[in-house]
Amino acid sequence: MPSSPPKGQPASPPPLHPRNRHQGRYDFPALIARCPELARYVIRNPYGKTSIDFADPEAVKVFNRALLRLFYGVEHWDIPPGYLCPPIPGRADYLHGLADLLAEDRAGDVPRGSSVRVLDIGTGANCIYPLIGQREYGWHFTGADVDPVALDSARAIVRANGLQRAIELRRQSDPRRIFAGVVADGERFDLTLCNPPFHASAQEATRGSQRKWRNLGKLDPARRLPVLNFGGQGAELWCEGGEAAFIARMANESRDYAGQIGWFSTLVSKGANVGPLRARLERLGAQRIRTVDMAQGQKRSRFVAWSYRAESAAQPSDLR
Repeated sequence: MPSSPPKGQPASPPPLHPRNRHQGRYDFPALIARCPELARYVIRNPYGKTSIDFADPEAVKVFNRALLRLFYGVEHWDIPPGYLCPPIPGRADYLHGLADLLAEDRAGDVPRGSSVRVLDIGTGANCIYPLIGQREYGWHFTGADVDPVALDSARAIVRANGLQRAIELRRQSDPRRIFAGVVADGERFDLTLCNPPFHASAQEATRGSQRKWRNLGKLDPARRLPVLNFGGQGAELWCEGGEAAFIARMANESRDYAGQIGWFSTLVSKGANVGPLRARLERLGAQRIRTVDMAQGQKRSRFVAWSYRAESAAQPSDLR
């Protein structure tokens, strides 16, 4: 059993998943070789290390493009201005953790191939989970979103990379619903994933970003900094009641799809929201509940996954 950190010192964040391709420092020469435009955004950080200016949204976008090309063979990737530009190593960790959950029901073997069907709730303009998950495991993805502009962007990415048979996109026409209107009668998925909106209002999202700049010592009055360096629009960042309300609705609605979906899951950014979610899932009758901690650098996160199938009954043939 690992020892606890000395009193007063925070515990070390968990490492990236062993299958995560983004271990250690970034290889900038290799990234620039695959994406030459990245060269104009490379800087030396205060520690003298090669990096990019993460306060520059365009630099972050080009950096993601380079990562996708080098590690996943995604040659064409772009998003509209102002839309969420996610940190790729953390998104990959979520997918690898989900792959381990699927392996629980397959004698420890991670399932690969298009017979594995995954539903991405809120796929966004970046389409990042389907891109990485399809390249890593060959899974078939269905991405759903309420924002037509985001879906148009995701469709453009899918077409440009010739992935139309591997990634399907659907519009959620009712922002109050999560699975209803997206999952068809009799349709089955092995798992779902979601990066839920974090804040309860646009104003709260702005204040949260400004706090981050202050904490990082980057709020410089002489320099115009973006409101959010990773971008984000409306439903990507906030909803009424914030993350807690969104994941509570997801849990409640999941019960109606217990026979069609093997594992449900969601990122949970606020640690305080984990306990209430688990308690709700127990009341709803979830048979298996998992909380998996993750970290990228000093940023900690986790996802919660649940299934209404008992372990002995959760066989791959149930979802075929």
